[in-house]
Amino acid sequence: MPDPVPDAVPDSADFYDLEGLLDDTDRALLRVVRETLRTVVTPLITKCWTRGEFPHEIIPALRDLGIAGLPYPGVGRRDGSPLLDGLIFAEIAAVDPSIATFHGVHSGLAMGSIQLCGSAEQQQRWLPAMADMALIGAFGLTEPLVGSGAAAGLTTTARRDGDGWVLNGQKTWIGNATFADLVVIWARDENDDQVKGFVVEKGTPGFSTRKLEDKIALRVVQNAEITLHDVRVPETDRLQRAHSFRDTAKVLRLTRAGVAWMAVGCARGAYEHALAYATHREQFGRPIGGFQLVQDLLVRMLGNITASAALCAQLARLQADGTACDEHSALAKAFCTVRMRETVGYARELLGGNGILLEHHVGRFVADAEAIYSYEGTREMNTLIVGRAITGLSAFV
Repeated sequence: MPDPVPDAVPDSADFYDLEGLLDDTDRALLRVVRETLRTVVTPLITKCWTRGEFPHEIIPALRDLGIAGLPYPGVGRRDGSPLLDGLIFAEIAAVDPSIATFHGVHSGLAMGSIQLCGSAEQQQRWLPAMADMALIGAFGLTEPLVGSGAAAGLTTTARRDGDGWVLNGQKTWIGNATFADLVVIWARDENDDQVKGFVVEKGTPGFSTRKLEDKIALRVVQNAEITLHDVRVPETDRLQRAHSFRDTAKVLRLTRAGVAWMAVGCARGAYEHALAYATHREQFGRPIGGFQLVQDLLVRMLGNITASAALCAQLARLQADGTACDEHSALAKAFCTVRMRETVGYARELLGGNGILLEHHVGRFVADAEAIYSYEGTREMNTLIVGRAITGLSAFV
């Protein structure tokens, strides 16, 4: 019989007490988020991950937390600092990276596009309902033949036709797309060759999705390929402050910071389960956590998590001050995802053969880390952004 699965050790990864930077109210919210996720998500996530299904039954609990749209003043049930929003991202990812991705797509990419690029009327029309999760959002940028090269040339087109627009093309890897109520589609205007944003409602004629099957990572996320065939969108649903890819990049700057926090959370989740295992699993008559090589792995993991979280906390301060630039988010995303990948590997190593059994949870984080490592800009692309900033020379081809 296999050993019973121990509970993860909560709060053990915040070794330098970054949560102490929050006020009492924000710390209380973070605790509620932690307790809710561990109560609602943890018992069912392994089954959902195995089946590649999204647990829609958890949405009411997420709605009650009031964390969607937290960084956008006056939008949700409460306002929150970039630090609080980041720590919540990490908290969700420490329980399950797929649920954190769902939250990031909805609250970060979709709501962020409307907040940063929509008119005041559009913000009022969509954001309160999205903050209440009465409407779920998705974000359509990546295409089958255009991933990292999105700035250079999207193939999805937008053509002005009377008082509206006609969209044609394909998108892929679009999270939440199979069930989202609103999908932000980025397309190249045939008239001026500039990228513009459009909000497409579920059920619009010509808009169809096909779920991507057989993934080895983030299996709970409902990624889809979107096909747009003569999809008509009224001018009132074009994001009025999105005039070029520079505006799209504003959204990515915001959400790359969120992915860095997500990497912290993914690493933290693997570490917490590995630490619990190390204090529970016995070999040679005592818990393996008492052996030097096991403690070495735990300390390596904790060091990676602490360094990454501290970097993200400083980035959150720059965001709060309004001084964060593309290169700041890019460095955080590149650095934290590399350290995350290393950390989940250490956790898998600590568990030995049991590390590949889903009942011990760590294997799920190992697999999911591969997706986080790649999306929202690969390490190489983010390296080029930072390299350009520090040398003044562009190495982009």
